[in-house]
Amino acid sequence: MNRGYSQFLNITPVVRSLLLINVVVLLIGFLIKQLYGIELSRVIGLYYFGSEMFKPFQIVTHMFMHGGFIHLLFNMYALWLFGQVLERVWGAKKFLIYYLVTGLGAAVLHSLVNYFHVQSVMSELSQIQINEVLNEGASALAQGKNYVNDAMAQFNLLLNIPTVGASGAVFGILLAFGMLFPNTELALMFIPIPIKAKYFVMGYGALELYNGIANVPGDNIAHFAHLGGMLFGFILIKLWDKKHTNLF
Repeated sequence: MNRGYSQFLNITPVVRSLLLINVVVLLIGFLIKQLYGIELSRVIGLYYFGSEMFKPFQIVTHMFMHGGFIHLLFNMYALWLFGQVLERVWGAKKFLIYYLVTGLGAAVLHSLVNYFHVQSVMSELSQIQINEVLNEGASALAQGKNYVNDAMAQFNLLLNIPTVGASGAVFGILLAFGMLFPNTELALMFIPIPIKAKYFVMGYGALELYNGIANVPGDNIAHFAHLGGMLFGFILIKLWDKKHTNLF
């Protein structure tokens, strides 16, 4: 048997299935774009619930679509590295539940923050400007264009750019690893010295909170989705712990 294939089979079952699904979806998206010029992310990515392009199934499907190979690589590497440990501790069923809950929680918090952001931006626009974005905004973005007016441009992006990726669930996994194995030292290539998991998770969470609040122009990262994954993961772990399910 091929060594690489054998190693793939040795990955825990839920993590292996999630890796495979995410890779296949990215490849299908690439093929559909090449053959038909259709962006799969604009079908299964998560749109703001006030957008005409929002569909309920996107709340789930957006977790399995990524914006490109690098986006996929970072998320799947973290899933492979930390997810297997959690699956071995919890078992396949509990790990899958945790993964899906944190991914859905990420979508909930992201959508809630987007709602307040949309309301804030709309308060700066006239009804004519709002209607123009609603009627013509998606078409403008499809042509690689956007409005000169900053508020109209922001409103257009919020309505007509989908959110994709497993990052919310992955951040939930990071949170769980930090809680279950707080003193495990991680050797990360962008940090010159080993750092304990609990400090890494707390630092990463604080950074995401800062970046989400700062709302830097041109930052296309859904920081509050990451925080949503961590928040819902924390709540679920505490609920399980109260039920004395030998979580730790």
